[in-house]
Formats: sequence, C-alpha cells, structure tokens
Amino acid sequence: MAPNGVEWTILVLSCQHKDSVYAFQKELELRQKRGTISASTLLLTVEDPKAHVGSGGATLNALLVAAEHLSAKAGYTVVSSDVLQNAHILILHMGRDFPFDDCGRTFTCLPVEDPSASAEAPVCNLDSLLLTMTHKLGPGSPPGVWVCSTDMILSIPSAPAINWEGFHGAKVISVMGNMSYARNHGVYLTDHQDFVCDIIYQGSESEIQSCAKDGGKVPLVSGIVFFSLDTVERLLATHAIPPLDACTYMGLDSGAQPIQLSLFFDILMCMARGVKEENFLSRKVSEVEDNRTTARVRNSRVVLWRELRDLPLTIAYIPNGCYHYMTMCADDHIYNLTCQAAVPDGLIFCKVAHSHVSHPHLLEDGCSVTNSLLEGEISVGPQSVVQHCHLQGPIQLASGCLLTGLDMISSLSLHGHQLNDVIIQGHSVKLRDISLTVYTLLGSHDDLKESSEVITTGTYLNRPWTEFFERTGIREGDVWGPEILPHKRCLMNARLFPIFHPLEVLSVEAVLWFLKSEDSKRCAQLKQWHSSWRMSWEELLMHSDQEASLALRRVLFFHQAQKKVQKVLLERKDCSLLMLIKAAVHEGYCEPLLATLDQVASIAEDPGIAARALACIADVLGCMAKGEGGLRSGPAANQEWSVPLKHLKNGDIVQGVKKLAEERGKWLSRPSLLVRAARHYEGAEQILIHQAVMSAFQFVIVGQVEFPPIGHWVVAECPARIDISGGWSDTPPITYEHGGAVVNIAVLVDGQRPIGARVRRIVELELRLVSASGSPGREVVTEVVCQSLEDIQDYCQPHAPGALLKAAFICSQIISYPSEKLLHDQLMEQFGGGFELHTWSNLPHGSGLGTSSILAGAVMAALYRATGKSCSSESLIHAVLHLEQVLTTGGGWQDQVGGLVPGIKIGRSMARLPLKVEVEKLAVPESFIQTLNNHLLLVYTGKTRLARNLLQDVLRNWYARLPAIVQNADALVSNAEECACAFSQGDLLKLGECLNCYWQQKKNMAPGCEPLAVRHIMDALQPFVYGQSLAGAGGGGFLYVLTKQPKQRENLQKVLANTQGVGKFRMHSIEVDMVGISVQLLGSNF
Repeated sequence: MAPNGVEWTILVLSCQHKDSVYAFQKELELRQKRGTISASTLLLTVEDPKAHVGSGGATLNALLVAAEHLSAKAGYTVVSSDVLQNAHILILHMGRDFPFDDCGRTFTCLPVEDPSASAEAPVCNLDSLLLTMTHKLGPGSPPGVWVCSTDMILSIPSAPAINWEGFHGAKVISVMGNMSYARNHGVYLTDHQDFVCDIIYQGSESEIQSCAKDGGKVPLVSGIVFFSLDTVERLLATHAIPPLDACTYMGLDSGAQPIQLSLFFDILMCMARGVKEENFLSRKVSEVEDNRTTARVRNSRVVLWRELRDLPLTIAYIPNGCYHYMTMCADDHIYNLTCQAAVPDGLIFCKVAHSHVSHPHLLEDGCSVTNSLLEGEISVGPQSVVQHCHLQGPIQLASGCLLTGLDMISSLSLHGHQLNDVIIQGHSVKLRDISLTVYTLLGSHDDLKESSEVITTGTYLNRPWTEFFERTGIREGDVWGPEILPHKRCLMNARLFPIFHPLEVLSVEAVLWFLKSEDSKRCAQLKQWHSSWRMSWEELLMHSDQEASLALRRVLFFHQAQKKVQKVLLERKDCSLLMLIKAAVHEGYCEPLLATLDQVASIAEDPGIAARALACIADVLGCMAKGEGGLRSGPAANQEWSVPLKHLKNGDIVQGVKKLAEERGKWLSRPSLLVRAARHYEGAEQILIHQAVMSAFQFVIVGQVEFPPIGHWVVAECPARIDISGGWSDTPPITYEHGGAVVNIAVLVDGQRPIGARVRRIVELELRLVSASGSPGREVVTEVVCQSLEDIQDYCQPHAPGALLKAAFICSQIISYPSEKLLHDQLMEQFGGGFELHTWSNLPHGSGLGTSSILAGAVMAALYRATGKSCSSESLIHAVLHLEQVLTTGGGWQDQVGGLVPGIKIGRSMARLPLKVEVEKLAVPESFIQTLNNHLLLVYTGKTRLARNLLQDVLRNWYARLPAIVQNADALVSNAEECACAFSQGDLLKLGECLNCYWQQKKNMAPGCEPLAVRHIMDALQPFVYGQSLAGAGGGGFLYVLTKQPKQRENLQKVLANTQGVGKFRMHSIEVDMVGISVQLLGSNF
C-alpha cells in the first residue's frame, strides 16, 4: 500500500447473497496481494443476515461480526468493545443488485487505469472507493469506524482538511451538488456550526432550497459516515436489544424476525439536531419499499433515540468533490462510463482500458471499451460502452449502446444488426447445480421500475409496449402472469428472457429477434420463445452467479493481456509489462503468459525482441518466487541448461526457446529453483543481446598498410575519458532499443595519457601477454604465455588472466578459435612468428574513466597495425563493441568514443539494429579548451566502483520498461543534446547544470551508485563548483568537478582535508586531450 494511507485494522464488505461471499472474499484478498490493502488488515466478507435488511441493518451486523473477530483474535470468549480501542475499521456496503452489472455497483468496472497500481487489473468502483477512503478521507481520522456505500462514483481531488480535534459522535461526508440533482437524492440541512439538523430525501423545492450554501449548491448525502469509538460502542451495544437484535445474524439465529433499518434515516436521523422525537418515531422513509410504521419499527427507533440522541452529528464538506449516484437508469449508467468528468481523481480515463482492439480507429470519441477483446471491424459510436466482451466483427454500434458479457460466438449473431440505444447483456446464472448464460435486451431509454399504467405509458426497446407486442406477436399475458396486478407491472418483473429450452440450446438470438425479425423466421422464433422457461430481471438477479461472472472477467482480462504482451514486444513499445506479470502471478495465470512469451521469443524478427521476451520470462519466474529463494543475480551455467543455451549461441532461437521451456518446467516447484531458472533466462537474454550487438561488426572497415618488421614495436596510447552527459543510453540493449546520445571528453590525467598497448612480432610461435595496471611503481603485472589453443580457451571469462588480450587476438582475426589448426601452425603460416603484447593502465581498478574499453581499443589498434592493417577511430569503436561481446563483459560504446576520439564530442546511436555509432566532434569557442582545463578537477574517492552489479539491475529494469527508467532514458538523451549546445556556446554555468542533472539521472538509473563517503565529498565541494558527477556508472572511482573559479586544486584539497567522513581521497589534474588515440611504429629497442 502506498505511504500515508490508512492501515485498516479490519475491512468488512457486506453483500446480499451468501453464495457470493467466497467470491467477494477472494476479490479482497487479491487486492491485498496487489498492495491496495495493507497486508496487516483483517479482511471479512459478511452476508447480510436477510435480504433487504437496509443499510442500517447491514452496518450493525457488519460491526458485530468485526467486533466478534477482533474479540476472538484478542482471546476473548465473548464480544467485547475493548477490542475497538485504537482500531481503524472500514465497512463497505454492496447494497442491492444492479441490472447493468451482474456483480453489482461495487464491482462495476470503470473506464480508467490506475498509474500507481503495483499490479495491472481492471479498476472497479470498489478500487476507486478504497483509494479515496485509504488515501484521502481516512488519513488523520481518530480510531473508529468508517461506513461507505458503494452505490456511487465519487471523486475527491485531494485530501480534504477535516477537523478531527476533540471529535466524538458521527460525521457525515458530503459533496456539494446542484439543487436539480438533489431532487432525486438526499441532502443535509445544517446550521452555521456544521451540525446536521435534518436529512431530507427527494424533498420539495423549498425544502432543498433551505439546505443551500454559498453559491447555491446543497450538501448531498454521499453515502459516507464516520463513527467515533464511543458512538460505535453504543451502537454495538444495541445488537442485543430487541427488536434491533433482528438486524444481526445473531438475532436471526436466535429466532428473531428480520427488520429493516436505514443507516441515514434511522441511525443518523435520531442524532440530527433539528429532528423531534415524535416525528422521528413516526416518519416514513422512501429508502425502503415496505411500510415501516409497524410497532416493531417504532420500538427500534425508540431504542436508537434513547442510545444515540445525545451524540452530535456533524458534517464535513468536500467542496471540489464530484458525486454520481449509480441509478437504475441506463442512460445515467452509460454517462458514468463515458464521461471523463465522472472519473475519480487519481485515475486516468481511457477510451480503451485493459482491452485489445484490432481496429482502434473505428472507436469514436465519447465511447469506452473496458476489459474486452474487439477483433475485426467493430465500430463503436459516441456514448456507447463495451465491457467484458470478446467480439468478432463486423459489428456496428451507434450511440447509446451497452454491451456486456458477450463471448465471441454470441457476437457473431450481431452481424448485420444496426444497434442503436440498446443494451445487450450476457448473464451468468445458476439454478441449483446448473450453470447457464442468459441474454437480456433493453432500450437505453427504458424505465425499469415504472409500474403505473406501464402498457400505455411505458416503453420497451425505447418504443411503446404496444409496438413491441405488435411486432413480435408476444402478448401482455405472456409477459406478466395474473399474479402480478396491472398497477404493479414493470420491466423489472416482465418475464421476457428465455433461460432454458427443452430441445434447443439458447443463444443471444433468443432475444435479438425482439429488435427485428424476418417474416419467414418470426413464427419459429415466437414458438421457441413460448416454449422456453423465462425469467424477469428480478428473477435473474436473484439467481446471478457472481462467482462465475468474476471468473469469466478474469479469463477475459488475461486473454486480452496476452494480446497486449504480443503487441508490446513485437512492436517494440516502451510499455512496462511488469505490472501485468505481477497480476498473472497473483491470480494464477502464469502458464498462459509464459506460453505467450515463448511464442513471441520464437517468432521475433530480431534477437532484440527475443531477448526482451526472455527477460520477461525471467521476471515471471522471479515473481513466482515471491521474494524467496535468494537474489535474482547469480550464475547461469548449470549443465542442465546447456543444451538450450547452446542452441541460442548457434543462432537457433526457435529450438533454443523450446528447450528452455522444457527445462523450465522442471524448476517450478520451489522458490530457490525458480530464482535459479530466472538467472538462466537472464543468461539466455545476454546471449541474444550479444548477437544483437555483434551486428556492429559490419561497420569495422580494415585497410592494408606496410607490414612492420619482426621485433619492431607498434605502440598505441590513449587518454582517459570523462562522461559529461548521456551515459547509460549507450548501453545495450538501451542503445539500440531506445537510442543513445553521450557527450564526453578525452582527458589527460596529471598530464599523462594513462592507457596504452605495445605489440611486436617475435620469432617464437607463441603469444606472450603482459598486463600492468596501477600507478607507476605500484603496478600489478600479469604475464601469460599461450603456446596452444587450449591456453586461449578462457578468452570469454573476463577475470581469467589475459582474457581481454586473448579475445583481441581472436577479434582481430590473427588467430582462429576454435580451429582444427594448431596455434603455432596458424602463426607460422600467416605471420612467420608469434606476438608479444604489453598493455598498461596507470589508473586504479574501477576508476570509472573507461579504462577497459579504451584499453581494448588500444590493443585492437596495435594488433591491426602490427599485422599490416589499419582502421579509423570509427571502426575501432565498433571493433571494441564486438570484442567486449566476445569477452562477455558487454558494455556500451561511450568509453571507447571518449578515449579514442580526441577532444569534446557527442556520440549517437539510433533505436535500431544493426547497431551503429556516429560521432560528432563539437566545435567550441576559441580559448574555451583552456578555460575548461582551468576549471576541471579529478578527485579519486577511494571507493571501488561495482559497475557489473549496477549493470544487471539497470538492464532488468529496462527490460521491465519501468516508466521511471524509460523517462530517465529520454531525459539522458535530451540532456546530452543540451550539453552539446552548452559546449558550443562555451557556457560553463549551463555545463554545470547539465552535469548536475546528469548525476541525478545516473542515480535514477542505478540507485545505490552514490556511497555515503562520496556524498560527503560532494556536499563539501558543492559551494565551490558549478557541477559534479562520479565518472562512469558511479558507485565509486573518480569524481570530476567543474569549479566556479579557475585553478582550485589546492583550495579544494584543503576543503576536503578538513571534512570528516570523506575517506582516503586524492586530487588529480585533468586537461582536454586533443589527440585521441595515437599509433606509432617504433624500432626494436623501445
């Protein structure tokens, strides 16, 4: 659950039907898994003790059950109000059935998406209200009980300033509304101290006018109330007092007769200041249909008056809130699902929400499609809604339509119909042990409950009943039996809808013929209708299989989700699938999702798409481990996985993916195996990244030059580099999936070019490899002699001695590996001898200055020249990309761009394969180079950088397309372009801003790259610099700073020396190198 929200002690959902308790409890538990509800919250779904007990009866019963569970948890053997101390309780009432959604108003899906959700799922009204109660209304309230109806769509822009100081009694929450809207709803009459004086329902114009506040608006009864602890204790005590005991399951179990009680017009009304006792005891309330002037109702009110009258009832206004009651009017319902003004705050209106639409251009503005699949040509007009459907076109929906619960087979019957202002629904119905789908048809302008003179004034399918009877041959007596008196007849009790036929399987055709029917078919259709067992709306709602409806919606959601996965991956969309993956894991849909990812990886056109699909599989497996089983990062070379990985290395992606899936099936039984399987999928992903980056090799162009004599040295020397902006955007796969841009500078460190290589041919048929690293006098020297191909076989193990140098001999094609030809034969035939290669770097390990990639460039340049070849810096950049893939270190291109190309430049790569890097040298104002030299300083932090660990996390987040990472990648590239402009203008201040922005972007990309000691250094230097950043990926190594004043080395040395917590630092000078890589042919005595 997001921070600053209420951690409810207990959350109770009350519902009408006992058959739905399990299904709704599961829905609450799913939301708890997603993090919408705190993990510590006790969840209860409570059946109302009897149908139509009223909102008050449901509240009292829910409160009793909550107290009972808390009492048992605390070890009590009886219900005790003591357990309510410090408790934050939320009671949500589902209320009565809703004809436009089988799962009621509570689970009506809204045409929105929740950008803050931790797992992807359709957003129901329940989710919206939970968001409001948990994060807007609930925070700040004292312990007590919130009661919230779920029969309205409520939007509250921000957390209101509710005064809770010294509060007791009850407080109603009210949204302000127009007087015209209030005529059909409840309003509060309040005094100047915000005490509620009366509650008026469907009042006269003068009564409503008396409630008006400044601006002419009135406080609407918005279905939300808060009870303080003392009020809750008193209310709870009434559960044992007859006749109020009949509102609870305990009373009914004890033989009491059920009674209806209204939360607002019974419980709260007795607390309203302006209400007189006799008026309260005798008043009629239209919230319920039954005559409530019986002695038992009066006695209930007597108890409530006695127990609650002295408690204050106050009001909290939500001036900018928006309230839409979900009426029984179809037009209102369609408005709520198509109007952006009705969208709760914090959610985003989506014309297409959690749906797959093959022809989105056929959806007009003002419509909405939610949790559906629309395949083929399906046009949807304005103010039309499609929910929970799988439709196959061609289908035409004009305006004013609502389609819910239709599968693909039933949608075929819609072909050829011109649908306008109609509602077609498929309902899951259960009759004892028989599950059925029943179809209903309604006009969007029909009045479901109009009963007075329905035949003469009412409509069906938006036309008078007489027209319907004439068109179909159906008679009034067929629709209403004699037991329903004429003045009681309405659409709700009209037995129109066939549910079962003794000989035929019923489909949507059983009602579609109501709209139009060919003369040749009408007799058969009428006969089928007469021969069918039929139900009315009222009867259907009583037998609604809400568990089946929710299950079908879930299946449909994951069906469209599989389509989304295919589309996102194959079309290379920067859309995160991680929330969808989490949803599949929470709800047990991993296997279909894994199968879809397997399919995408197999049919992908390039290895980049396949690699992302494998990364998604790794995420699925990681989520299935549920945080157990060890770290995601780890080895991926178990022999059990060698066969599929070998297929991938050989370029056989289809067979490799198939074998990976077969092996995966053996590793799903426990978290530790799942994590290890995820690591191997990330290993497989790296193989495909490797293949994608290898495409850069085609841009390596090698020329021919004079062959140096044996014994003559070829020396290649390079500067280091500092990256000024854009780093990480050069890293595969980001660089070829998003596109990259990096600005960096070739630099001398303390006046020296710190990186180099020298090579010469020797008479001996062997490879002598000598590597030195570290500052002069403190070098660590490694010597390796390769006399056979076996000595070279560890070239792809980066930490093996001389691995980079061995890989360079292979990439420069001096030797072939693997090969049937022996090493000394290869050397003799091509070169008449062997090679001696020395490399050095005077920079500490993990410096962040691009050492390893620049060194690779120096080695490749020296080897090319020693074998009579030459290549440009541009070719060397791509040659290093190729070499680092062979070496298996991976990495981007900015390091070699920085160290091989002189001066200040920007490197760019497009979002495509093959991967090609283009470099633009930046022209700067005259003398600006010297200005930079005077203002740049290098600080060695003493901390070793761990780029490899950082890289694994960044790649995982990139493949997940986390929105923050995608936005950061965009920002890296745009900041690099701004930085290039700042260089061109010679603007130090702007450069400093770009540098600071870049450092923040690095931290966004790889959290944890700023050690505490580095933070201390940067804080100490901040007053003296325009900008600063750790070099490379961060985590340690060198810090470079752009000072405000020139030549500040000694001054800043003193500042850091007097700063605690900075560790062992060293200050170095740097200056712009205007040469780049230099390659020289020297004599044999060098």
